[in-house]
Amino acid sequence: VQVVESGGGLVQPGGSLRLSCAASGFTFSRFAMRWYRQAPGKERGLVASISSVGSRTNYADSMKGRLTFSRDNAKNMGYLQMNSLKSEDTAVYYCNAHLDGLYDYWGQGTQVTVSS
Repeated sequence: VQVVESGGGLVQPGGSLRLSCAASGFTFSRFAMRWYRQAPGKERGLVASISSVGSRTNYADSMKGRLTFSRDNAKNMGYLQMNSLKSEDTAVYYCNAHLDGLYDYWGQGTQVTVSS
């Protein structure tokens, strides 16, 4: 089982990034997905979620209107488009795939730094 994030980096305030999450080793289309983030000295918090077939999405209030979470089950991929980034969005972003509370898979995280 693998969950691998990519797409993080350094971006200026107001800029955009698209994070990717590549999954393998399990039936991806059965799993709901989430993105979490953790800033230095803070607890990990939920940023966005998407249902197994991509029909339902939810976003944290702090980022609502600036995020789009999508997935391509044929490619075993999830994507988080982040726009209008702010310095307070700086964090390590983690991809999570979970199923009915029985299976819970995490990636290693990708660093997003928003700074001028």
